[in-house]
Amino acid sequence: MTSRDDLNRMPGHLIRRLNQRSTAVFSERLKSAPVELTSVQYAALDVLAREPGIDQARLAALIAYDRATIGEVVKRLEKKELVARQVNEEDRRARSLRLTAAGKIALAQVAPMVAALQAEILGNLDEDERTQFMELLRKAVEA
Repeated sequence: MTSRDDLNRMPGHLIRRLNQRSTAVFSERLKSAPVELTSVQYAALDVLAREPGIDQARLAALIAYDRATIGEVVKRLEKKELVARQVNEEDRRARSLRLTAAGKIALAQVAPMVAALQAEILGNLDEDERTQFMELLRKAVEA
């Protein structure tokens, strides 16, 4: 049987726990937001603000989300009237995605809240440690 000390030496276990913390902090801090968003919905809005007109497959790739599930994310954002889908002129089977005016406003309102909560996720780390952690995290993710 694995003891707690053994688990705390396993990167997968600690990454899962950090993800839980990140999700909890995000949810708690965004309760006061003018629009209810999950972290994945926020990521989708952020990417669409930077790359308007991309399709769902590209959106899924850019936020590292599976293509099957991104359809539900987009559907919910569409229902909230934050995202609009249009037939892609180059490929009539594809749908391009854009933020609506409400989506742009929601993103502008929520982005500062999301930026502010980032330090809280890594709360026990000082600024130098956060920088080092982020560099190592990016390196691990790119492996």
